[in-house]
Amino acid sequence: MPTFLASRHDERAPAKGAVAPHPLLARLRRHRSALFVVAVALLLVQMAVAMVSTAVEQTPTIDEPVYVGTATVYVQQHDLRYNPEHPPLGKLIIGTGLLFAHPHLDPGFRGDQTELGRHVLYESGNDPWRVMLWARLPVIVLTLLFGLVVLAFARELAGRTGALVALALYAFSPDVIAHGSLATLDVPAAGFLLTSVWLVWRARRQPLPYLPLSAAALGAAVATKMSTLPAIPVVLLLAMASVWHARRPDGGTAPPTVPDADDGTVPDADGGTAPPSGTRPDLRLLGQAAAWAAGMAVVVVAVVWAAYLAVDPRLRWSAPADLPAVHGLRAFLIGHLPLPTPYRDGMRVQFGFENATWQGFLFGHLYRGHLWYYLPAALLVKTPLGMAALWAAGSLTLLTVRRLRPAAPYLLVPPALLLATAMTGSRDLGVRYALFMPVFLAVAAGCTVAAGREAWPRWAGRARAGSVTAGLVLFVAVSSLLTYPYYLPYANEAFGGPAKTYLRLHDSNVDWGQDLGRLADRLKERHPHERVWLVYKGAGVPSAYGIDARDPRTVPAARVHGLLVVSDTAIDKADARLRSLLATSRRIDEVGHSMTLFRRP
Repeated sequence: MPTFLASRHDERAPAKGAVAPHPLLARLRRHRSALFVVAVALLLVQMAVAMVSTAVEQTPTIDEPVYVGTATVYVQQHDLRYNPEHPPLGKLIIGTGLLFAHPHLDPGFRGDQTELGRHVLYESGNDPWRVMLWARLPVIVLTLLFGLVVLAFARELAGRTGALVALALYAFSPDVIAHGSLATLDVPAAGFLLTSVWLVWRARRQPLPYLPLSAAALGAAVATKMSTLPAIPVVLLLAMASVWHARRPDGGTAPPTVPDADDGTVPDADGGTAPPSGTRPDLRLLGQAAAWAAGMAVVVVAVVWAAYLAVDPRLRWSAPADLPAVHGLRAFLIGHLPLPTPYRDGMRVQFGFENATWQGFLFGHLYRGHLWYYLPAALLVKTPLGMAALWAAGSLTLLTVRRLRPAAPYLLVPPALLLATAMTGSRDLGVRYALFMPVFLAVAAGCTVAAGREAWPRWAGRARAGSVTAGLVLFVAVSSLLTYPYYLPYANEAFGGPAKTYLRLHDSNVDWGQDLGRLADRLKERHPHERVWLVYKGAGVPSAYGIDARDPRTVPAARVHGLLVVSDTAIDKADARLRSLLATSRRIDEVGHSMTLFRRP
């Protein structure tokens, strides 16, 4: 046999004593790239179907008409006067969908932002179903794109298998699906922030071009929701750490992309060897890192300004007459931020909300004020059990596995800081204020695969690690699919599932006005021609969906007979009069796990 043929034969032959792989396994390995792409596509298609079908069926939630009305004014009148408590970018994104819906708006309309939303959807001859679908589609598209960010971030840390775990948790998250299918700001803000952090992580190998892109993404988050402002110093410090790593003599040597980990190997996440012990800090390098952070801060500010100028290039603005007064440190912060005046006035409005006293509801207890543990408790109810287990395992992995430890500050500190900040807020109204948790921790959970390769073989082998992780992901998928299409009122099995959520939580956790259209269908199918009494919490107009109903609280109780329909949030917050009506009524049906039907004798 010729020498070169013998060499090729020897390379392909199995080593002496080695067991030849099963033919099916060998074939799967040859096509693993194609299988990976197919798996990613299936996960994203599942998520897209869930969000689109949910968006088609749901009527406007409480916040959506305000954003849709404001976006309409942005697009048609280029006026900033509405909804100043939120920056423009998220509403401009919603407005890109409205360009296709062409909603009519009376140029002479004058009213507050709540009246504006009602006017656009119900009083201007527009089809509210069509307008809302087009308003929601851009957010749906963004939510899917942020899934690719989750995939890419996790793949760099834990390879293909870890990336699929992360994407599966993101794509099956009931909270991400629920709010990703609405024309609201929570998912865009969380997704832009994750994108910024991912790009800062990549800057550990090459600051240019990743840090400018990261700054643009961070600016987009800040230009979408003001609640992301506390993340700015964290991301800038992480950027300095990335520059320090990339510029040190022994750093920045890792390739820009991490090979897949299907063979059980993942390069050191630190991107190089550890620095020699006793190395003194390089002041020049520290100055470079600080300069990069300062440049990023300038880009963040520029993006926020650009969002306002995109609405009105002349930046016309008149402060609202009822603008709250702000004092102390808050006033100092507002006065010194280099941001547009309407942004800073919007911060005053937000601080005014924080100074107000709101009603909360947690585990059957109605209260006034704020509970510091509300958000962790609400997350405990609304997070799938398998997902919570993988979040904890992934976080522990990042902290304990040496090669992944450098990624821990990037993935754990921003959500921890934002959660701590949100826990000090006065509005106990839903886990949407902590939607960054399932977004960031999906990536962390993907790292459990990498942990299995190092820790599990000592006593149970890789197969056991993969089986447990796969089992938990399957548990999450089943729990999510079983709640379809009622993602907004989701609760995990430990708390009774979606049908019992209203016993634990209220407002956007379960009943945000989304089921008015479903109620109209139910009344038409099962209760035609019956007298209907309705206590509805939401922004929809019942008559626009063919519901002819009266409020039972406006007449003597003795006159209330027939069908009584009550939003579950109204049940949670019922006053003495409504409680009396409910106590003498018989529960007969429910709609969407958010509205309950009673029979009045």
